[in-house]
Amino acid sequence: LLQAESIINSRGIVEDHDEDNEVSDSNLQVELNVFRAQWMSELKPNSGSNGGNRGLSSRAADLRRKQELAREEKARELFLKAVEEEENGAVYEAIKYYRRAMQIVPDIEFKINYSRSPDPDGGNEKDMDGEIEDLLAYFHQQLILQDNSLKICVPEVEMTQMHISALPPEVLIYIFRWVVSSDLDLRALEQLSLVCRGFYICARDPEIWRLACLRVWGRSCTKLVPFNSWREMFLERPRVRFDGVYISKTAYIRQGEESLDGFYRAWHQVEYYRYLRFFPDGQVMMLTTPEDPLVTVPRLRSRNTRVESIMCGHYRLSQDTDNQTKVFVVVSKRKEEKVAEYQRNSRFCRRNPAAPETEHSFHVGLQLSSGGRQSFNKLNWIHHSCHINYRSTGETVVTAFDLDQMYASFFFARVKSYTAFSERPL
Repeated sequence: LLQAESIINSRGIVEDHDEDNEVSDSNLQVELNVFRAQWMSELKPNSGSNGGNRGLSSRAADLRRKQELAREEKARELFLKAVEEEENGAVYEAIKYYRRAMQIVPDIEFKINYSRSPDPDGGNEKDMDGEIEDLLAYFHQQLILQDNSLKICVPEVEMTQMHISALPPEVLIYIFRWVVSSDLDLRALEQLSLVCRGFYICARDPEIWRLACLRVWGRSCTKLVPFNSWREMFLERPRVRFDGVYISKTAYIRQGEESLDGFYRAWHQVEYYRYLRFFPDGQVMMLTTPEDPLVTVPRLRSRNTRVESIMCGHYRLSQDTDNQTKVFVVVSKRKEEKVAEYQRNSRFCRRNPAAPETEHSFHVGLQLSSGGRQSFNKLNWIHHSCHINYRSTGETVVTAFDLDQMYASFFFARVKSYTAFSERPL
């Protein structure tokens, strides 16, 4: 309305003032041309303006990132200050710092690397934030710097008795070999290395790990390639485990007999277990029983167990060209059990002609694999056969079994009592 009114007024003024009308018309035309040019420039795509917008957006993103980093650094300093106050017993002051830190960054607790020292003045100390490439060499250097001589450890408090640090390194390493024992309890050795830096150095002694590798693989591990150390070979090369037992559970449903009246037929759910216990010297024990692992596992602690129907034998590891590690097991009943069984049966078969003396042995082939978080904890069946040897004729009859769903995989279960005692050193 205002524009229309102005136009009407301008028309009235034109009748009286021709010069002023010409000037106002020219100004309106200039303003209209400027508006049209600006409008067309906004409608047309302009690469220069897009580049400018991208530059502005990137600078804004950088600015926001710097602000977030600054807030996170401030919150980290407050949180570490709160931790220091809490360790000193000033709980009230710690709560205030905790609150201020979480107001800045709510999840600051999960963004802090607790391995860092809260003291920012440790400029002369070695940076412990990054991973130390050669921790063993670093500990060697630290021990030498303390007393210009290599000392395994120092007592934390003064004592009148002889401290273990007075022993030479050779004696300590021999003690460590007793910790590993002939059962190859390298897990205990790793736990012992957490005591102090000196124990860490002794636990990384190459001779201990070399002896452990020789016990497992024998002459086939004379070379380290492709591993960098004996410890790396023992931890990464496929092998069976000795600090527990491999257990396989089989369950199936069996049809029972029909009732006398014919109205129903019973069905039975059958469950039984197979157990495999390996020893570092190449011996193995195998047991098939319906008893629960809670009852059976403690009986397999010693290789001289008196469990009935247990079979003993030997095993070997084989790595084929397909990079698959296989375990071949040969087991049979113990000789004393065979004699006792013959004596029990001979009382009832005196008049019958003597059956040919035979020897039964079972050959088992298993493929070693890893599953879940544990390594080398699974054994899959690849072969199972029975070999019957007739001593009188020297003939051997082999019966191979079909591997079906009745052959469930073995899974490893660690048993602490198996390595609780040390009978012989490594």
